[in-house]
Amino acid sequence: MKVLVLGATGFIGGHIVKAALDKGWDVVGFRRHPNKTGHLEHLDIEWVNGDLVDSSSLLNAMRGIDLVFHAAAFYPTDGNPRNVPKQVKHAKHEIRNVLEAAKRSGIKKFVYTSSLTTIGNPPAGENRLPDERDIYTPGRFAKSGYYESKIVMEKAVLNSNSNDFPCIILNPTAVFGPGDIHMSMGGILIAISKGHVFGWLPGMINVIDVRDVAQAHINAALLGKPGERYILGGYNYTIKEFITIVATISGKSPPRIKIPLSLVDFIVWLNDLLPSLKIPTNHLRSIRSWQGYNTSKAEEDLNLIPRPFNETIKDAILWFKHHDLW
Repeated sequence: MKVLVLGATGFIGGHIVKAALDKGWDVVGFRRHPNKTGHLEHLDIEWVNGDLVDSSSLLNAMRGIDLVFHAAAFYPTDGNPRNVPKQVKHAKHEIRNVLEAAKRSGIKKFVYTSSLTTIGNPPAGENRLPDERDIYTPGRFAKSGYYESKIVMEKAVLNSNSNDFPCIILNPTAVFGPGDIHMSMGGILIAISKGHVFGWLPGMINVIDVRDVAQAHINAALLGKPGERYILGGYNYTIKEFITIVATISGKSPPRIKIPLSLVDFIVWLNDLLPSLKIPTNHLRSIRSWQGYNTSKAEEDLNLIPRPFNETIKDAILWFKHHDLW
C-alpha cells in the first residue's frame, strides 16, 4: 500500500504518517513549504512539495498512490465576518482541486479529515447526545468562516463518493497530545499548566488523543464504510472539568471563577465592530452550542478505543518541554 498524506507537516497529519508507517505502508508526505517536516523530523518518507490550489502538484504527488489521507483542508482563522464569502469561495476551489486530482489519478480510497463543527445539534425534543445523523445547517453561524467553509468542503467530499471513488469522512473533536507543533490546541494546555487560566466558561467539550485519531484514520481506510462520516472523540467533559484535570496534573490550583457568556458575546460584538482587533471569534460565536458527542459509531466500526486523557496530557506536556515550546 502506498499512501499520500496531505498535511503531513501538521499535528494530525504527522501522526497519520507515523501510524501508516507502523502499518508497514509506504508514505508520501505533501507539504507547501520545502524542507519543513513538522514533528516527523527524520522519519523515512518521501516528500513532495506543492499546494492544494495547484492541480499539477497534486497530480504529481498522487502518481502511483493507492490511498489519500486529506488532513490539510482549509482552516480559516480570520474572525472578520466580512471575509466569510471569500473564505467559502477559497474552500470550494481548494477541495474541488483535490477531489478532481484524486479522481484523475485513480485513487482507490479517499479519507477526509473534516471537523466537529459540521456535526449539528440534535433536533429539538430529542434528549440525546449529537451523533453522525446531525448536520450543521449552513448559515447558522454565518459570520464564522470556519463553520461555513468546513461544511462546504465536507459536503463536496460526500457528494463525490461513488463505487469508483469511495470516500470516508472523519470528524475529530478537540484533539490533544504530543506533536502539536503549530499549537492547534497546545496553547490552551500550556496556559492552564502554567496557571495562567483564572476562569472557566459554562459548556461541554469532547476531547481525544491525537494518536487515537491517527489510528482511527488507518482503521477507517481498512474498515470504514464509504459515504459515511465518523465522529472521532474520547471523553465528554464540562469545560470546568477539563481545565481542572489539566491543572491538577500540572500541580496548579483549578480556576474558581465562572466567566459569564455575556462577556463572550461582548468580545464577539467588539470584534465585529472593530475587525482590526483580529480576535479569533470563529468558535466563540457558537459557544452556546458546544456539546458532548456520541462516538459509538467509530467505536464499533473503526475499533476506536480512546486512551486515558491523563496520559494524553502528561505526554503532551513532556513533548512541549522537550521541544522548548513550554
